[in-house]
Amino acid sequence: MDNAESRDMKTANRRERQAGSPRFTQADFEKALEEADNSIGVCGWILVLFSILLTLVTLPISIWMCIKIVKEYERAIIFRLGRILKGGAKGPGLFFILPCTDSFINVDMRTITFDIPPQEVLTKDSVTVSVDGVVYYRVQNATLAVANITNADAATRLLAQTTLRNVLGTKNLSEILSDREEIAHSMQSTLDDATDDWGIKVERVEIKDVKLPLQLQRAMAAEAEATREARAKVIAAEGEMNASRALKEASMVIAESPSALQLRYLQTLNTIAAEKNSTIIFPLPIDMMQAFVGPRA
Repeated sequence: MDNAESRDMKTANRRERQAGSPRFTQADFEKALEEADNSIGVCGWILVLFSILLTLVTLPISIWMCIKIVKEYERAIIFRLGRILKGGAKGPGLFFILPCTDSFINVDMRTITFDIPPQEVLTKDSVTVSVDGVVYYRVQNATLAVANITNADAATRLLAQTTLRNVLGTKNLSEILSDREEIAHSMQSTLDDATDDWGIKVERVEIKDVKLPLQLQRAMAAEAEATREARAKVIAAEGEMNASRALKEASMVIAESPSALQLRYLQTLNTIAAEKNSTIIFPLPIDMMQAFVGPRA
């Protein structure tokens, strides 16, 4: 059963290579690096020996062409006669190359940050918004980043723009405004899966700003203002209702005790006197006038 599966995998890989679009994985590279020294052929070995002999003859001048240094955050991919040298990426520090047969490419392993340009996106509820963001990524495997793609940085930037459009196209406007963190995590997962074959690790994605059309901003502002006015009217109506209940209870207390009305008159007079008015109108109860008015015939 294992032999059959192995044959199927080899057949699939062969067909893929024949199609002209090989896609290498980490396991493929490790196997290729192990067989690199044995696959350059007789002519390749002759050129390598000639390069070594030329280097020895021209010492010590040639030593300056053989010694290379890469920094702590860099890795060097060495190609010998067009094939990646066994051992994979070199560095950091000092390493040697053969001047005639070897060439190398430096790869920066630090975290790279770039802005996603504002993208005009049509949301699920047919609203056009402009959204931009920030992506943080780093090269995790220098060999894959060199051998699997022409320009990993440019490809990641274009893929981030496309992913932003695709993810936001499935969201409503309210979801875009409220669920930014969830959208960022979804974009990070999608980008990380897509760039795994390139040896790139997407560490973080953030949505910076969501810009709405001016007409939509005015409509949303009018809607919010109308909502606040409606809420204010409801609160005022509730206040009037509570005040009327309190006045009703107060009138019942005054009706039970006539002297309470007199005390209320005095309190009102005190309030008016505090305002220093020139004219004070004192309300005189009708009950007090009945003593001066005689009984009618």
